[in-house]
Amino acid sequence: MTQILQTTPMRPAGTNTRPRFPMPPGACDAHFHVFEPGFPHVPDPLYTFPDGTLEHYLSMAGVLGIERMVLVQPTFYGTDNRLLAEVLLRLGPRARGVVRIEEDTSDAELDRYHDLGVRAIRLDLFARASWPTAELIGYVSRMAARATPRGWHIQFYTPGTIVRDLLPFLADLEDPFVIDHMGYMLEADGLTEADFGRLLGVLAQGNCWIKLSGPYRIAKSRPLSYVEPLGRALVSTRADRLIWGSDWPHLPDGQRDTGELLNLLADWAPDEADRQRILAEAPDRLFFSG
Repeated sequence: MTQILQTTPMRPAGTNTRPRFPMPPGACDAHFHVFEPGFPHVPDPLYTFPDGTLEHYLSMAGVLGIERMVLVQPTFYGTDNRLLAEVLLRLGPRARGVVRIEEDTSDAELDRYHDLGVRAIRLDLFARASWPTAELIGYVSRMAARATPRGWHIQFYTPGTIVRDLLPFLADLEDPFVIDHMGYMLEADGLTEADFGRLLGVLAQGNCWIKLSGPYRIAKSRPLSYVEPLGRALVSTRADRLIWGSDWPHLPDGQRDTGELLNLLADWAPDEADRQRILAEAPDRLFFSG
């Protein structure tokens, strides 16, 4: 039986480190979650109910100068997107959403999500990690067929081992897609520099976007500076195909300093024009245009 993670209370917004660089107009956090009392969660969540309300999030975003945001459906709520829909209604045009859906979700339901501001489908391949690669490819293809006609894209929440195994398929995928958490290629899982190099090759082709999020998921017990070579390599490959996400509320560590994570961009993308692309232009193209 998997031990459930114990989440910690949220860090007070005012204690986050301030940005070391000017935030561009329209700066966007392309990956955050919200948790509110009264909404049903999955039967066996991976963590206890987090102290991550919309009020807490907006306080933090205000401190850091984040003007736009993309709410991503967490595993905690499964494919029940009711809280996501309510939050998008409350936030209005400054926010967009990424849903998780069942394969038989109706077109009418997807159209309703679109009207609320949803622009992507999140594919949880951690939950499908035992599937053969051919079955994963079939699932991805079916979900892309639901997303692309609406001008949406698909997002991969997946172990790095599956990213590696899917790279030949993804290199030829004509639909736009985003890979979460910098590819999630962990040395502990047997991923190599050569594997990451192949990911960079797919990024360079154009239909791939990568989310600069969750660096602590890769660093584990090491300092965040451990991830700097990966961040720099991604930026030098295609800064225009990168988006930044806070991964707030940093489950299970609500005390994590979101400003510290934002400031990693000062080292990964020292050129102001690249930070403009990552924080404003790329999310605008993926989520807010059209």
